[in-house]
Amino acid sequence: MYVVTGSAGGIGGAVRERIEADGYAVIGVDVHDAEVRADLASADGRRAAVDEIGRVAGDALDGLVVAAGIGGSTGAPSSLVARVNYFGAVTLLDGLRPMLERGDRPAAVAIASNSATAVPFEDATFVELLLAGDEDGAAALADGMDGELVYAQAKLALVRAVRRRAQEWGQAGVRLNAVAPGPVLTPLTEQALDHPVTGPLIRQYPIPLDRWGEKEEIAEAVWFLLATGAWVHGAVLYVDGGTDALLNPDRL
Repeated sequence: MYVVTGSAGGIGGAVRERIEADGYAVIGVDVHDAEVRADLASADGRRAAVDEIGRVAGDALDGLVVAAGIGGSTGAPSSLVARVNYFGAVTLLDGLRPMLERGDRPAAVAIASNSATAVPFEDATFVELLLAGDEDGAAALADGMDGELVYAQAKLALVRAVRRRAQEWGQAGVRLNAVAPGPVLTPLTEQALDHPVTGPLIRQYPIPLDRWGEKEEIAEAVWFLLATGAWVHGAVLYVDGGTDALLNPDRL
């Protein structure tokens, strides 16, 4: 049994379809069109989601993908981007880990973004607040920031949260990794393309393979980390046509 948050969206929906293609059952989590309807923007909604997943799935899970997210150019408050994209992900990861520990070769994947390393910034206060679990402080700071910067920094914090959990999760027998996609044409991206500032920047985004990705390609990478990459743990897999390598060639 697998759980996918954001299952009614572009990448989340593609991930769900990829898992089901191999014959596995999926519990979708979203604000609509899902087995578990939950608002991951609030602490109460996250707790309700974990409780309902436990009721539907029973004692154990084999896999979890946290894909729910909000774009920074959708017109939503920046604090909402922080609450969903970071806290909505890490709370579900931590809340469902006990069920994953009882699963068969369990693994979890967080959907990050290559914007985490592509968008420059000097002040890391927001990232530090996220990682410290200070949701109210992070939300207050976010509302004074550009939405796209909040999106990128929330994804950076999510990647760091994944990597910081490698030891504890590994000892518990649960693999945890992240996928960092580049631009993929999803409803979220379509909204960003309509933005007068963000839209042109996305269209000019440098991609060595000279094309955008397909949501099915992201789903295939997620499935590899869930089902095949048995010794891959604490990793960040960039599925972005080479953009991270172009912008950060000497980062490693």
